[in-house]
Amino acid sequence: MPDTNDRLQLYLTHRIALVDYAAPIVGCRAKAEDVVQDAWLRFSQGADSLIPLTQPVGYLYRIVRNLAFDLNRRASLENRHTTHGESLDEHTSNTPSPEQQALHLDELRKLQHALLRLPERTRQAFVLHRLQGLTFQQIGTQLGISVSLAHQLVRDALTYCAEQLSDD
Repeated sequence: MPDTNDRLQLYLTHRIALVDYAAPIVGCRAKAEDVVQDAWLRFSQGADSLIPLTQPVGYLYRIVRNLAFDLNRRASLENRHTTHGESLDEHTSNTPSPEQQALHLDELRKLQHALLRLPERTRQAFVLHRLQGLTFQQIGTQLGISVSLAHQLVRDALTYCAEQLSDD
């Protein structure tokens, strides 16, 4: 069947059946259409071949089948690479970036300067409560002040430090 017109007629006659054949293999009718079109390009390029086709319909189905499996292999390989790339994202470091580290160090310096400017008793109450985890009752006992005054000192220290951090 060396004539291109004969091959075209054969292709057009079997095109819908070829799409139906490829669709379950590739899992999508639109992809099956692409496979069948690619098969036509290969089938039509073989018209110049000196070897005659004894079963051109079978040859056309074989081309469609091979292209469909190639498409599935390619998609599987691409999904494997995509999945591998996503797993790399899952292993990101919890270490802050250099910019974040610099920002945190700057905030820490501001906080240290703010604490140094506080009155001694206010600073002590803040450190005892926020850094050492003492209750207001324990702070009051340790500093010899009332619980409400211990609460007020810690609140004043927090407010002052927050203001210092927000000022840029």
